[in-house]
Amino acid sequence: MKNNYKVKSRLTLLIAIVFSYLGFAQDTDQEQLKKLYDVALTQGKGYDWLNYLSNQIGGRLSGSVQAQQAVNYTKAQLDSLGLDNVWLQPVMVPKWVRGTPEFAYFETTPGVTTNVAICALGGSVATPPKGIKASIIEVSGIEELATIGKDKIKGKIVFFNRPMDPTQINTFNAYSNVVDQRYSGALEASKYGALGVVVRSMNLRLDDFPHTGSMGYGEQLVEDRIPAAAISTNAADLLSISLKLNPEINFYFKQNCKQFEDVESYNVIGEIKGSTRPEEIILVGGHLDSWDLGDGSHDDGAGCVQSMEVLNLFKKTGYKPKRTIRVVLFMNEENGLRGGIKYAELAASNKENHIFALESDSGGFSPRGFTFDCSDKDFEKVKGWKELFEPYLVHYFQKGGAGADIGPLKKHNDMVLAGLRPDSQRYFDYHHAENDTFEHVNKRELQLGAATMASLVYLVDKYGF
Repeated sequence: MKNNYKVKSRLTLLIAIVFSYLGFAQDTDQEQLKKLYDVALTQGKGYDWLNYLSNQIGGRLSGSVQAQQAVNYTKAQLDSLGLDNVWLQPVMVPKWVRGTPEFAYFETTPGVTTNVAICALGGSVATPPKGIKASIIEVSGIEELATIGKDKIKGKIVFFNRPMDPTQINTFNAYSNVVDQRYSGALEASKYGALGVVVRSMNLRLDDFPHTGSMGYGEQLVEDRIPAAAISTNAADLLSISLKLNPEINFYFKQNCKQFEDVESYNVIGEIKGSTRPEEIILVGGHLDSWDLGDGSHDDGAGCVQSMEVLNLFKKTGYKPKRTIRVVLFMNEENGLRGGIKYAELAASNKENHIFALESDSGGFSPRGFTFDCSDKDFEKVKGWKELFEPYLVHYFQKGGAGADIGPLKKHNDMVLAGLRPDSQRYFDYHHAENDTFEHVNKRELQLGAATMASLVYLVDKYGF
């Protein structure tokens, strides 16, 4: 009886110690997160970095002078933080140039024309020097081409007009359901004899900004490729209504883009070495390249400066990580993913041990949470941290995709990937368009996102998986 009493007493004491430790640990974590948010909102550098990237450099299309200027600038800023290592990782990237501004109109009767806001899709071939003028046929998606048949498509311009679904609360789901017509529309329409394609912009809002984005021809011979362009949502609606009134409308467009040989560029990398487990790497990053129409502030200048800010916040709060924290600014996410692929290849060949990677590539809006690409066991651990974020209105923790640039790492390592998930309702108003500019980024929202990323990195560093 006495022995049973002793066992129960020791068990009770052990439970009390465990709960006391857990409470202390939670208090310590709350204090550290508060420090990170406070410093981000009062002493952060991300907004100033983004101001320079956007307004002094501008759009940073892979292979461009501006992309190289961005490489030089961000490396210099990482050097200024006093990190343990900063370096450039060479990578060959495609060089596609838009050329002189595109022009388009549709003609309802001979001589009666209406101009259309248009831009070439990234990677498209040019039209003939005098442009293309032909009758136009509207479809709601690639699958409809087979229904219509080659006889009715040959010699015409195909107009892909499937809109993003406004009932989708997660706007990235709405985007995923229509982006195939942008990426593969030209390849598929060319099989039916089309002369070119125009695509409704991937945008939930009605406006006059055409949205570019990558498209591909697969292994198609160059001489068989047809030009592809996007028109604004307002133009798409007007064209669709006009076609219903007059199916004999002619459409004209001219673009002067060109694909050059690959050129050398760089991933920009900086790191703080871990104090006790330096061989375990936690990666945080975004992509440095952008499309050329705007200045790429939301996509993805915001993600780059937020990732840089993570290291800056650790420095300013005096936090010394146990594991190596590495920021990677990837080159060529938009039209090739070469930076992410090269980084993963070298990480594998160098036998680097990445345990976690976090990417911000969804705009600089208010952070709402994260999506995680991981096992159920690791996700359960992550969910245990959720209540620490709730005071900052960050509450969305779901399994799902992480980020395009960090995805290739998963092929070489069974690790946890995560993506920052800001509020997405306005993102596609600016995505790949001329209005993706600095004035549409809110400083407070941007810095909250950086603090949210730093907080998750801190927790992964402290507790691991």
